[in-house]
Amino acid sequence: MAQKLWEKNVQVDHEVDVFTVGKDREMDLYLAKYDVLGSMAHITMLESIGLLSASELKTLLAELRNIYAIADRGEFVIEDGIEDVHSQVELMLTRKLGDMGKKIHSGRSRNDQVLVDLKLFTRAQIQRLVSLTTDLFHVLQEQSERYKHILMPGYTHLQIAMPSSFGLWFGAYAESLVDDLQVMQAAYKVCNRNPLGSAAGYGSSFPLNRQMTTDLLGFDSMDYNVVYAQMGRGKMERTVSFALACIAGTLSKLAFDACLFNSQNFGFIKLPDQFTTGSSIMPHKKNPDVFELTRAKCNKIQGLPNQITLICNNLPSGYFRDLQIIKEVFLPAFDELADCLRMVTHMAREIKVNEHILDDDKYALIFSVEEVNRLVLEGVPFRDAYKQVGLRIEAGQFVPQKTVSHTHEGSIGNLCTEQIALLMQRIIEGFGFERANQAEQKLLNTAQ
Repeated sequence: MAQKLWEKNVQVDHEVDVFTVGKDREMDLYLAKYDVLGSMAHITMLESIGLLSASELKTLLAELRNIYAIADRGEFVIEDGIEDVHSQVELMLTRKLGDMGKKIHSGRSRNDQVLVDLKLFTRAQIQRLVSLTTDLFHVLQEQSERYKHILMPGYTHLQIAMPSSFGLWFGAYAESLVDDLQVMQAAYKVCNRNPLGSAAGYGSSFPLNRQMTTDLLGFDSMDYNVVYAQMGRGKMERTVSFALACIAGTLSKLAFDACLFNSQNFGFIKLPDQFTTGSSIMPHKKNPDVFELTRAKCNKIQGLPNQITLICNNLPSGYFRDLQIIKEVFLPAFDELADCLRMVTHMAREIKVNEHILDDDKYALIFSVEEVNRLVLEGVPFRDAYKQVGLRIEAGQFVPQKTVSHTHEGSIGNLCTEQIALLMQRIIEGFGFERANQAEQKLLNTAQ
């Protein structure tokens, strides 16, 4: 068994080793290329304060760039007996460069190393989710405009209530995603601060230039107080998980609507046959499994903030191994939500709507409010108009006028699609992804 970075002369018990490492090696594969990026920035700073020579820096950067390429291709492996991604990267360097590879750890701890890895990983994943969410947003807006004149029942208490439209239905979920990305932007701002240089949580006697690593990695700022930088472990993940849960909540509600509206009892929408599954015993079945699984997966993601809170909410300041477990629930959540976003986008693009729902007389009463409002516009006091229409309904004499004229902002006749799109665009621009992307690309190119 390979020796750990922290071992001296006593080798740890095997069962203790297995228990404490847990799934860390598996989870650290998510972080591999970000660990390399953090090391590239760190050693560039070390050279600037005289802890590495210019030639050593050039050699180390070139080899780290090779390791980054391996990780970027998905070929990075943490070998048996190697504890984590940090140890593996350092091992690969020392195999190739000898003692020079051992110099990269000066002025840092695995504590701030994993912190910066997590932040670099998370901000990249946020950018991916923002792109996927935006794709879904545009599809929902397109469907909203396509079907904006098609009426459908609106419900309260799952009782037919007032006329709605497919323009409103699709558009509502589009606008929901706008608010979800507003929350995500706030989470991104919390994430995009540099913890590197906080070491084990109490700084370093080396004259580290933390502003330099902040700029090299494209962070908006640093986590200034070194104790707070370590306190951010768990807090950042919890904050981001709330943003993930917001998007998941929107998808889950949309999925439930789609399952309900696709059922024969409603018949409001039709899903593409290729996006449904069958039954082993009932030949007529076309099940909305994609939406059902989306609902379950997204409901699970909505539990993520609580899981992270329960892991870290009773810990005092400083580092504790408890925090390792957060990676197991946090890191895979991005792929799961990304899969849901992609599938819902495919489904939403192909949904066909029933254009004659309200021809059925069972929906006649949803036009009662329209009749009350028509009488009010003719000068009848609202309470009197309400009573007149109510008495007609009770006597079975209500005859609906199935025309709707809504003109105010956000109503059936005025969806405000363009305004919502502009709001979304402003939020996306507010993330400022360009700074991080340009910094990372510059860092990688510098190593050439």
